[in-house]
Amino acid sequence: MPKLTLVQPDTGPDSEVFEAMLAEESNKDLLRFLTCGSVDDGKSTLIGRLLYDSQLVYDDQIAALEADAKKGKGASGEVDLAMLVDGLQAEREQGITIDVAYRYFASPKRKFIVADTPGHEQYTRNMATGASNCDFAVLLVDARKGVLTQTRRHCCILNLLGIKKIALAVNKMDLVDFSSDRFDEIVSEFEAFTKSLNFEEVVAIPVAAVKGDNILNPSAHMRWYHGPTLMAHLETVDVVSDRAASPFRMPVQWVNRPDSDFRGFAGTVSAGVLRPGDEVVALPAGKRTTIERIVTYDGDLEEARAGDSVTLTLVDEFDISRGDILAAPDAEAEVSDQIAANVIWMDQNPMLPGRDYILKMGNQSATASISTLKHKLNVDNLEHQAGTKLELNEVGYCNLSMSRALVFDPYAQDRDLGGFILIDRLTNATVGAGMIEFGLRRATNIHWQALDIDKSVRAQMKAQKPCALWFTGLSGSGKSTVASMLEKQLHTRGQHTYLLDGDNVRHGLNKDLGFTDADRVENIRRVAETAKLFVDAGLIVMVSFISPFRSERRMARDLFQENEFLEVFVDAPLEVCEQRDPKGLYKKARAGEIKNFTGIDSAYEQPESADIRLEASKRTPDELVSELISNLEKKGFI
Repeated sequence: MPKLTLVQPDTGPDSEVFEAMLAEESNKDLLRFLTCGSVDDGKSTLIGRLLYDSQLVYDDQIAALEADAKKGKGASGEVDLAMLVDGLQAEREQGITIDVAYRYFASPKRKFIVADTPGHEQYTRNMATGASNCDFAVLLVDARKGVLTQTRRHCCILNLLGIKKIALAVNKMDLVDFSSDRFDEIVSEFEAFTKSLNFEEVVAIPVAAVKGDNILNPSAHMRWYHGPTLMAHLETVDVVSDRAASPFRMPVQWVNRPDSDFRGFAGTVSAGVLRPGDEVVALPAGKRTTIERIVTYDGDLEEARAGDSVTLTLVDEFDISRGDILAAPDAEAEVSDQIAANVIWMDQNPMLPGRDYILKMGNQSATASISTLKHKLNVDNLEHQAGTKLELNEVGYCNLSMSRALVFDPYAQDRDLGGFILIDRLTNATVGAGMIEFGLRRATNIHWQALDIDKSVRAQMKAQKPCALWFTGLSGSGKSTVASMLEKQLHTRGQHTYLLDGDNVRHGLNKDLGFTDADRVENIRRVAETAKLFVDAGLIVMVSFISPFRSERRMARDLFQENEFLEVFVDAPLEVCEQRDPKGLYKKARAGEIKNFTGIDSAYEQPESADIRLEASKRTPDELVSELISNLEKKGFI
């Protein structure tokens, strides 16, 4: 076996030079910025030019680009610098940016991480994702096209995401003969649009990314421009946010308990400074305690600042878990189950008020619904518009209600504790991103009243177990018939019941609602809340509504305690329902006289695992009711 020899590190002059270089590099500050704008404004080309002119491109990359150019893949047979950034095969084939591409580079003065974001409207959500991690933005405009709708949309999103300083890069100046008049015209239009936004600084720079004009070096073609080059501005722009000056915040990531003698709470300090002996408050519980130690792998610290990952030990033994927030006691974060927030919608399916989503904010999560869409933002003129739903890429100002109270700060104060995403409960897809403005005051003024007469007492008096039987199925499936016959049977047995259907709800409680998807969601929300009150009164409630969407039926189920809700799927095929058509509705829907009719031009999502499935096309109503009675007896409801 060969003998192993330990090689001592070089301690000569070259080593000292190398260590000095490392020290110099580590002392440079880091700027995270993104490029954004409309389609074909040249974002990827601009980043490629920055990398190329800064001599940060490997020889094999240049060789690959030159080979592509010879095959005719570049513009006019020239090297296409955008390919340095567009890494996906689909991006190369289509010549567009689809996903966010991150690149690292450095200059003698600064280190950079740049996010190249898509310009196509359908990928606006990708742009918002990239912007959420940046402190500065380069917004590109094609000098030939000027300020477009997508330019305005990206500008609005930058403003909502708290980016205060931007560079307006008017690109492709070579295609307008480097005209100063055209540059001034675009800058004037952009300034007029952004006047009401909250940008602290906008620096306009005329560039031609393909040729490198005003990218790294001043352009010989635009001597009329006396401002900085793009690189010079990136090197000097001041975007440092002093998070250490903000009140202390640390979300608890996990409880560190390697043995029975140690319990610490690990996480990354989001804001502020902390020292041993400082008092903190654990939210949402509101309990106060004192910091005993600040523990790291390399030993205890005398202080922890924003950005530090640490484990904190406390003087007191508290029940603190993942998702709790440790905060400064004299400047606590807000705690509420209702918030007002700006929401960017990112899904093909529209946002519908009343529909339940999963809200995730850092380590915290809760079921949430948009209770009110206050207004939508018109990105062309920044006007507020009325609306009942948000479509893909639209921005709205909303009130949200959550299943439990969460801890947060306004987004303008703390991005980590003020930003959230909305997740579809069925597909697990991210459908929206939000920035919290404030907690709703009314949420803190609502208190549950402790009552001596509760649900169990009422049910005991009626000698029954209260529940909600939620009948769902297509129009004409027989839901209302079966529900009505069941109520009659239960009444003869001495049970206390109530039936909710379109006849007694649509003409009163929900008479203001139509049959659009948004109105259907709100209709079911109100019905579910009403049914919950009847169950609380000790009744057996039959709810007979088409309720076409799984998400709303799940929302209804979640309102009830375990074993209080039975989903009854009255299963009859569409062709059978059309043959029955007792009210002639299908005939009118086929003729186009009725819009948004379930099964024809509005979807019906069948239950995936109903508690009870009734084969309504094969059995008589009497047989179905007998089956229901048997089920209720087996489950102990009657």
